[in-house]
Amino acid sequence: MKAYWISLYLKVDNQENLKKYAETVTPIIKSYGGLPLVRGGKHTTFDGDDFLRTVVWEFPNFEQALKCHESKEYKAGWELAKKTTIRHMQIVEGFSTE
Repeated sequence: MKAYWISLYLKVDNQENLKKYAETVTPIIKSYGGLPLVRGGKHTTFDGDDFLRTVVWEFPNFEQALKCHESKEYKAGWELAKKTTIRHMQIVEGFSTE
């Protein structure tokens, strides 16, 4: 079953830090099989909080997504934006109706 990283950004105090983070971690995430599906862009909020930015990555499975997030390379990349960014981030396993 595929899995998804879903990051909902509440606050970004330094866009340059976020850009450096994205540039650093994109090849790391891809090396674990991550495929970018959503990265910012136009949006409309109907219910709940309106987040500044939404990012969704698809992974081949939950284990691979978790392995990437827990890797020392990814954690080092997140340090670039961690102090100036507030986000909700979770890994969610997908499902199939078939």
